[in-house]
Amino acid sequence: MSNIGGVIKSIRDIFRKDPGLSGDAQRIEQLGWMIFLKLFDDKDKEKEILNPKYKSPIPNKLQWRNWAEDDEGMTGDALITFVNNELFPQLKNLTIGLDDKLGVIIRNIFDGTNNYMKSGTTFRQAINKLNEIDFNSSKEHHIFNAIYEDILQGLATKKDTGEFYTPRAVTQFIVDMVNPKLGEKISDPACGTAGFLVCAIEHLRKQVKNIDNRKTLQETITGTELKPLPFMLSVVNLITHDIEVPQIVNTDALSREYTSIKQADRVDIIIANPPFGGVVGDGMETNFPLNYRTKESADLFLILFIQMLKDGGRAGIVLPDGSLTGDGVKQRVRQKLLEDCNVHTIVRLPQSVFAPYATVNTNLIFFEKGKQTKEIWYYEHTLPEGQKAYSKTKPIRIEEFEPVKQWWKNRKASESAWKVSMQTIIDRNFDLDIKNPNKVVEEVVYDRKAIINKIESNQSQISKILEELKSLA
Repeated sequence: MSNIGGVIKSIRDIFRKDPGLSGDAQRIEQLGWMIFLKLFDDKDKEKEILNPKYKSPIPNKLQWRNWAEDDEGMTGDALITFVNNELFPQLKNLTIGLDDKLGVIIRNIFDGTNNYMKSGTTFRQAINKLNEIDFNSSKEHHIFNAIYEDILQGLATKKDTGEFYTPRAVTQFIVDMVNPKLGEKISDPACGTAGFLVCAIEHLRKQVKNIDNRKTLQETITGTELKPLPFMLSVVNLITHDIEVPQIVNTDALSREYTSIKQADRVDIIIANPPFGGVVGDGMETNFPLNYRTKESADLFLILFIQMLKDGGRAGIVLPDGSLTGDGVKQRVRQKLLEDCNVHTIVRLPQSVFAPYATVNTNLIFFEKGKQTKEIWYYEHTLPEGQKAYSKTKPIRIEEFEPVKQWWKNRKASESAWKVSMQTIIDRNFDLDIKNPNKVVEEVVYDRKAIINKIESNQSQISKILEELKSLA
């Protein structure tokens, strides 16, 4: 078994020597499509053993084994020429059948991806390192999942990519509380790199007992992602979690006509962290009823989620404070949510949960479609004792949600939890930005004499520094 963490680090170090790669976003994109082709070919080999009639959607000449697997194989200018002039053009224009979902995925990935490497020598070095990983080895597979998640977090630190990573603890807590069952159709219409869907897969895998169960799991995990890089990474993420044909669509979920979503399209569960703070593309809001048209992406996604859910369907989503308050369209969106769904729980998170990627205050909203809201329980999640903020090196941990989970089973008002009636919310014009009324605020007692002494001391030091500066002039 290879040291996968060391292999990935070596590849990224090799990338830094290539003049064509500038910045981590490009390096991750390059690594992503290389991993995809290597992973896909390893899986193809496994399928060929199990089914001699299996035929890969990737043409023979373009399969990893036939141009990259031999460490003494193609290199230099010949390698760059092959990748740029044959591999990418042919995969972008792959001939596919009507029901060839894998072929569609491959074509979409390479239509939105680039080869940035210019040196065929460094390219060959990177390929040879990647060849040290066997994706069909169960032990290597397990370790790679953890490494891959680190790669995704690395992408999230780059502000210019427009993406940020939902902390694993948040995705896991939402999935645990929504508690999907095998056979329920699960969707993330803004899936990014598929963090929520992977958590759902891991949650459901405990319920898988036979081949039919595995097939059900494959068919009921669905998602949508518009941007090429997260789309590619989401596909790789699901394949590494044994989803043979990821049901991820490369499009904008908001581009679909609201009224075209019929009963057959609806899902049992939505788990998502929709984009917020952004503005949707020109005319995208016209896909929605006039009463709810807005340029704010989070509000449109919320309307979409309500429409996508079956009656009795459940949702756990991340929303910023800005979606809990505001007049006009925002108020009407919240009113629809509360009248069409039972919003039973709002977990208020500290500002720094998504740091350093985003600094807005966020909330976890849990609701069930088909019943009006009668009351909402709020729970204020607080920082660990002694910690001033979350950060990249000190992220939120799943263990911190244990008090919320215990409270969830037996709800009572406390310093952290409070209940608000629907009538109160109506009186507030459906404003859901309700602060904790039970929080004990320590009274700050100011020692005026100490403050005066401190100011006088500071003034004395300033005067001394000024005199020294004058003497040097």
